[in-house]
Amino acid sequence: MQVFECIEGDSPLILGQSHGGTYVPTEIADRLNENGRQLADTDWHIAQLYDGLVEDVTIVRSHVHRYVVDANRDPAGVSLYPGQNTTTLVPQTDFDGRPMWQPGFEPNAAETATLCEAYHTPYHAALEAQIDRVKARHGFAILYDCHSIRGRIPFLFEGRLPDFSIGTNLGQTCDPALEQLVAQYCEQADGYTSVINGRFKGGWTTRHYGRPASGVHAIQMELAQATYCDEHPPWTYRPERADRLRQTLARILTDLQNWRPSA
Repeated sequence: MQVFECIEGDSPLILGQSHGGTYVPTEIADRLNENGRQLADTDWHIAQLYDGLVEDVTIVRSHVHRYVVDANRDPAGVSLYPGQNTTTLVPQTDFDGRPMWQPGFEPNAAETATLCEAYHTPYHAALEAQIDRVKARHGFAILYDCHSIRGRIPFLFEGRLPDFSIGTNLGQTCDPALEQLVAQYCEQADGYTSVINGRFKGGWTTRHYGRPASGVHAIQMELAQATYCDEHPPWTYRPERADRLRQTLARILTDLQNWRPSA
């Protein structure tokens, strides 16, 4: 099984897609309970949603499900949101706080390390290699990390998540002009809501790679899934919603691709 896919483009823009995969090794699937086998916390259809929005873009995409190991979590196991409900490197519960493993079959620390080495490490080695390649070509790189989530998950946040949640770890992971560029398109998109560094401030990927002083800019986009698909099984892709959303996403990615650092 190819655990990740890499498509090389010539522009400064890289799309990271760590949570759209649904591959679960048999030895892991056999230990999940009925709830876990639903794979409910997938970033459903994320590859389809972003497909073809801009040309010459680099894409690094994991095929492995986040229940196996979460490629957007710190491999050291450090929480992204101390004091708040969240999920871990190898999740013990789903986004609703419900168990997803059969009792007694949860991975221990040694297994977590093995899963991380098998699936987390290769994805990030590929992503880092593409960042280095793009930066060498252009002098800088922009990593746009593509995510989506159900709009209502009481275990993780109150109320309904905005349609666009922009994460830059409080402005630390990219040039302010990039944050403003993305925010402006989201704010002006008719019928959508948006927030900067709200409940989601950017995962480990954004925080780890985003070093604007070194020429690597990272920004996470967390979309409420109702903007393009059903937020319940079978998670049906809704073209009439998706096509409208894709117009705004295309504008964002086009301007990110054309952006250049100030001298």
